[in-house]
Amino acid sequence: MTHSAAAKHQPRAIAKAKRTTVPKVRLYVERPEAKNWFVHVGHVTDRGRWRTEPHAHPAYGQVIFVRSGRGVMNLEGESVPFEGPCALLLPTECVHGLDYEVDADRWVVTIEVAYLTQINAKLREFIALWEAPRVIPLAGSSDAGMAFYSLVDSLKLEAESDALGHVVGTEALLTTLLLKLARATPLEQAANESATRNDMRQVDRFRKLIDEHYRENLTLQDYASMMAVSLVQLRAACASASEQSPTKMIHARIIAEAKRNLIFGDMSVEQIAFGLGFADAAYFTRFFRREVGQAPSQFRVAARQQPNR
Repeated sequence: MTHSAAAKHQPRAIAKAKRTTVPKVRLYVERPEAKNWFVHVGHVTDRGRWRTEPHAHPAYGQVIFVRSGRGVMNLEGESVPFEGPCALLLPTECVHGLDYEVDADRWVVTIEVAYLTQINAKLREFIALWEAPRVIPLAGSSDAGMAFYSLVDSLKLEAESDALGHVVGTEALLTTLLLKLARATPLEQAANESATRNDMRQVDRFRKLIDEHYRENLTLQDYASMMAVSLVQLRAACASASEQSPTKMIHARIIAEAKRNLIFGDMSVEQIAFGLGFADAAYFTRFFRREVGQAPSQFRVAARQQPNR
């Protein structure tokens, strides 16, 4: 079981209560007629200070290249400073807010999630790269920021082009961009040395299914059946590619969503519990305390007292 053998649907009275959660935003595309876009590159030229409230992008991942300037990123409730040249890598569903200082020069590369999955399948390090949000400094040499800027600029031109082979060209440039980021990031390669490409793909698929169904209290066998693998195969793939058990991965996703609701939303602990598939708020509290080390109410107070949230 994932979190409660007796989980039931949320009672109708509670379902009607006001529930403010993290905003899920869609991409603003400069050319709305381009309905079949899969990569979009925008250059933000706003002058002055610029800030966005915490939000998430369920349908795409983003790489924000900060060519110059600095700021603070609100990352899942934590304040993370950054300074250009750097890249901010934001996976799908990652909750983030951005507070740029005056005149930060930045480019935003947005990648549609299905296409990102295809690109990630090329190299297991790509999957590892997107496992967590990151600030990736690009100041290792005087030319690092300029080289990355040139690559992003070329990607923008190719993505907006109608020339012969522009899709192939866009994919090549995007792959090169991600490769540069992977090489600049201290990934936990040792943990993945024994992982086969198939294991990585299985775990990536498992994560996506967790994202879709973590509120439904499915059994591990349910997930394995949806993936057309045995429980033994699922456990082996997770041990090889993530060093976590399948159950731990499900619990981690539930806790991540619970934290987001506690930090950014105004729902009660009981509402959050029912929204996550728990039939009993007390059981949810015990589950959260076991995984986090604090009760949900304690975590909410402590998180909201942090500066620059």
